[in-house]
Amino acid sequence: MRFQLAACAEMLWQDKPIEWRAARLHEMGFGVGLWNWPAWDIAALQKTGATFSIMNGYLEGRLADAEGADMLLKSAREAAQVGKRLGVHRLNLHGTGLGDQGLPIQQLAHVSPGTWLRARDTLNRICDMAEEEGVVFALENLNLREHPGCPFNSTSDVLSLVAAVDRPELRINLDLYHTQVGEGDVIRHAEACLPWIGEVQVADNPGRCEPGTGEMNWPTIARALKNMGYGGPVGMEAFAKGSAEDALEAFRDAFTF
Repeated sequence: MRFQLAACAEMLWQDKPIEWRAARLHEMGFGVGLWNWPAWDIAALQKTGATFSIMNGYLEGRLADAEGADMLLKSAREAAQVGKRLGVHRLNLHGTGLGDQGLPIQQLAHVSPGTWLRARDTLNRICDMAEEEGVVFALENLNLREHPGCPFNSTSDVLSLVAAVDRPELRINLDLYHTQVGEGDVIRHAEACLPWIGEVQVADNPGRCEPGTGEMNWPTIARALKNMGYGGPVGMEAFAKGSAEDALEAFRDAFTF
């Protein structure tokens, strides 16, 4: 069993054009993750021949109120069209739209039972649209230290919502960096999420750089993922502490047996 390794192009080689970064990742044997796709030349990215693992699946909207849900559906459909041009495997979602520095555009201090039900219903609408478009969305967990006021942020919250919807058009983007910062106990969280994981994302803590630069024991985590039967995509969503090439090789070493 081999993991399908990818990396976020926007966090590496930040002085280079995005199509150069995608082509370099492809040359090194990695898939490509994207965030801010409206800023990039999609046709140029298509020509790189890269495999696009994940990209931002919306530009605006919220899960848990009527106006926000309508905005999210419209925005997610637009993202799905772009994603299909690139052959993106998963389109990423959060509990609410994020602005500068990852701060929620509309913060929510308290999530009521009714709010949970509205979020579940919105995700079902997303799945209906995804089924029409032939795409898959993934809901990402975040941590409140860096994303204060973001609803449905924790690994447990994301698991509860995705499991409640339980449709193939919606998976979990399990970001283990955010799990570590917000909750810890990353292996047991991964085991709980396993039936719904669409992608695992990694970065070490503190610093959000490549595996081996912080406190997390990535070879142990990687072997635990393998032993529990996970063989899907693993994306490095991390900055490089030194050169991007060295960071990527450290990532590859941690997830290769």
